[in-house]
Amino acid sequence: MTDAAELPRTHFIRQIVEADLASGKHDRIITRFPPEPNGYLHIGHAKSIVLNFGLAKLLGGRCNLRFDDTNPHKENLEFVEAIQTDVRWLGFDWGDRCYFASDYFEPLYGFAVELIEKGLAYVCDLAAEEMREYRGTLTEPGRDSPWRARSVAENLDLFARMRAGEFPDGSHTLRAKIDMASPNINLRDPVLYRIKHGVVHHQTGSTWCLYPTYDYTHPISDALEGVTHSLCTLEFEDHRPLYEWVIANVSVPSRPRQIEFSRLNLEYTVMSKRRLTDLVGESHVDGWDDPRMPTLAGLRRRGYTPAAIRVFCERIGITKSDNRVEMAMLENAIREDLDANAARRLAVLNPLKVVLTNYPEGRTETIELANHPKDPELGTRTLPFARELYIDRADFEETPPKGFKRLIPGGEVRLRGAYVIRCDEVVKNDAGEIVELRCWADLDTLGKNPEGRKVKGVIHWVAAEQAVVAEVRLYDRLFNVPMPGAGGSDYRADLNPESLQVLTGVRLEPNLRGVLPGERFQFEREGYFVVDPDSNAERPVFNLTVGLRDTWGKSNH
Repeated sequence: MTDAAELPRTHFIRQIVEADLASGKHDRIITRFPPEPNGYLHIGHAKSIVLNFGLAKLLGGRCNLRFDDTNPHKENLEFVEAIQTDVRWLGFDWGDRCYFASDYFEPLYGFAVELIEKGLAYVCDLAAEEMREYRGTLTEPGRDSPWRARSVAENLDLFARMRAGEFPDGSHTLRAKIDMASPNINLRDPVLYRIKHGVVHHQTGSTWCLYPTYDYTHPISDALEGVTHSLCTLEFEDHRPLYEWVIANVSVPSRPRQIEFSRLNLEYTVMSKRRLTDLVGESHVDGWDDPRMPTLAGLRRRGYTPAAIRVFCERIGITKSDNRVEMAMLENAIREDLDANAARRLAVLNPLKVVLTNYPEGRTETIELANHPKDPELGTRTLPFARELYIDRADFEETPPKGFKRLIPGGEVRLRGAYVIRCDEVVKNDAGEIVELRCWADLDTLGKNPEGRKVKGVIHWVAAEQAVVAEVRLYDRLFNVPMPGAGGSDYRADLNPESLQVLTGVRLEPNLRGVLPGERFQFEREGYFVVDPDSNAERPVFNLTVGLRDTWGKSNH
C-alpha cells in the first residue's frame, strides 16, 4: 500500500510514541479511530485515519475502530456501514477489533456507581437552562448545585431509578463532583449521564434509557481496550484534564495518554458535520456522496484514489498549529496520481461536426494511439477514422483572438494521431450558429509533417458514426470563497451556483463503450474523469475529477 511517495514523515506524535516504546513504557502502540456514526466521514477524518492506523502499522502496533454511539437519536446503521466502507477503501483494516462505545454501557454504568460510592458523582435535578446559569462564565466561577451534597445512598438510589426509567427526560443527570470554581469550565461538575426515552439504539435497541456522555465514555473505552495513545484534534485539548480525571478515579485496567493535533481545515469547503448534514438535508447537494462534498464517499465518486488521499495526508503533516490547507494541495495529489496511472482517451465535450470533403465516402481506417505517452507498458489502442468527425467547439474560432493556435477559417491543425486538416467553409443555421465545418485533409500527413509548412496546433477528435454518446458532469468547488461563512455570515451565501454543469450529447471514442463505474481516464486536453455509478451501457456517465492543471486560482483571483 505504501510506496516511495507515501513514506510517512516524522512528527511530534510519532516522536512521543517512539520514545515510549524505546523506554519500555509500552511494549507496543495501540491507537483507535473513534467516529460518531451520525454522518459520513470527510477528508478531515482521513487525516485522523491515516495518523491512527498508519502510525500503528508503521510501529508494529494495532489500531481499533470504535464507534462513539452515545447519541442514538442522531445515529444509524447506514452511517456505521459507510464509515467501515470508507476506512477499508483508504487501505486500512481493524481486523477483529471493531468496537462500539455501547459495548461498554454496562461497565460504564458500574464505573459511575464507583464514582458515586467514592463521593465523586451525584444526581442533579437542575434543568439544562438552570445548569448553564450555575456553570458560570470564562471570567466568573460557577456555583454549586443545590443537589451537590446529596448522600451516597440517595445518589445510588436515584441513579438506579434513572436506569430503571422512572424519571422523564431532563429531570435528572449524573454529574461528576470536581470543582465549580475551576478556570477550566469542563471541570465544573460535568454531566456524565442523561436520560433519553423513546430512542431505539442501533446496537442496544430499547435496553437503555440512560446514556453516558462522550467525555465520560471516551477515556474509559480507551482504557478498557488498552489504548496507549489516544490521538485527538485540538478542540479536545481543554477536555484533557477531564479525560485524565476520569481515568484517575475509576478502576480501569490501563492509563492511556491523550495527545492533541491540529484538525484539517481545507479551503473552499466546510468540515463541520452539522453543516454537511444541512447541505444534504436542505438539498444543496445530492446526498452524502455528491462529488462536490468533502466526504470520502463524495471524493471516491469524484474519482479520487485512496493513494492520493493518503499522500495528501502525509504532505500536510501533523502539528499543533491550526492552519488552513489550500484546496490545490488536494487537487495536486490526485492530479499526480492520475497523470501516472490513468489511461488516455479522446472525448469531445462540446461537439462540432467536421466533414472532410476530400476523404472518400464510406471509407474507415484505423489510427493507433498510445494508452499512455509515458508508460509503454500500458500498450496502445486503435481508433476509427472517417470522413465525418467531431471536434470541440472551443477548438474553432471564426474570428480568433491573438495567439489562438487551433482551427480557424483557412488555417490548419493536426488531428491528434491523424492528419493535418484545413478549414475551407463554415456552415451556419438560420440563427447564425455554426453547425458544421467543411475541411480538407492532407492525406500525406499521417505520421509525418506536411512539406513546406509548419502546423503548430494539435486538437482531439472522434469519428462521428462510431462515437459513444455520453453524459459528462463537470464539478467545480462547492463554495466561491476560501472560508465559507467567515465572520459569522451564513455559509450558504457562499455556495458556488456553477459548481455543477451537466453536458449531454458528449462524443467519446468507441474504446469507452462498456466502461464500469469507478474506472478513471484522462480525456486528452480536458482533464481526468471517472465513470459514475449512474452510468449504464446505453448512457455512460463521467464525472470530472480534476483538470489537467490548476486554472481555478488564476480565474478566481
